[in-house]
Amino acid sequence: MENYEKSYPKMLPFNRECDHDLVGAYISVLLSRYSFLEQVYVGESIRGRELYCVRLGRADAQPVLYVGAHHGMERITSSLLLRFINEYCESMAEGVRMYGVGMDYIFSERCIYVLPMLNPDGVELSLRGASEESPLYERLLRMNGGDDFTHWQANERGVDLNHNYAAGFTEYKALEKEDGIINGPTKYSGEYPESEPETSALCRLIRTVSPEMILTLHTQGEEIFYTSGGTCPKISHRIGRVMSDMTGYRLAEPEGSAAYGGLTDWFVAEYGKPSFTIECGKGKNPLPPDDFFNIYARLRELFFRAPILF
Repeated sequence: MENYEKSYPKMLPFNRECDHDLVGAYISVLLSRYSFLEQVYVGESIRGRELYCVRLGRADAQPVLYVGAHHGMERITSSLLLRFINEYCESMAEGVRMYGVGMDYIFSERCIYVLPMLNPDGVELSLRGASEESPLYERLLRMNGGDDFTHWQANERGVDLNHNYAAGFTEYKALEKEDGIINGPTKYSGEYPESEPETSALCRLIRTVSPEMILTLHTQGEEIFYTSGGTCPKISHRIGRVMSDMTGYRLAEPEGSAAYGGLTDWFVAEYGKPSFTIECGKGKNPLPPDDFFNIYARLRELFFRAPILF
């Protein structure tokens, strides 16, 4: 890992491909700069990579959760959340107001947990392909149908983490069978809900802190999904409309296989609280790092104001 501590300017260089090492390095730098930033241990991936998570705000305040990179090729979402963490810390340290709200108020009234990269192994596969050092190397090549992993979404075991939650799991299994989906780059839900260490660790965090709201970042399409099977808490539509106005993103309901087994589906069904899937940016996945600043500019207000919308 490069020595980021010495080389970083005040504004961290987010317009580059983001991998697990960069997430760890960014967080390490920010922890050294800001005493109020807290790291939270969540768990590890299949390959033993830590699922880095930080807490912004008082531990006894109302909790909110932001999650990035369920899918390997959607790693730009990790960069977006790292930039938010960095800007939150800078704004808090300088005592400024963000979009008319004092940072001291946000810090004291909301506790924001940010997990920038849920699927570090999938990110590594999408960026660099399968490593011959992996015990799953030959299996990965077979699952992928070759050595080009650019569009890989799943974790290293071939499970799509955003279909691995206990929400419509049985119904989704029937769709899998109809479509001939097996473990591989995308859409395979696993043997049972939370079968994967990444989703299991995230659900454990959610059960521990019981967030009032979740934002989970994906790419692409500039849409905001807020329902599960057509249902959601009454407040979700109102919050979603405000988010849509902030970002210019279309408020939408998931269809087909996208309506089963996701984090938003599970959280809405299990907790009856608002959860939003933000499809960041527009184009063809994986979105290039050069898109980062334009995407962040559209989502910046949302990141700061979402926690106080409920």
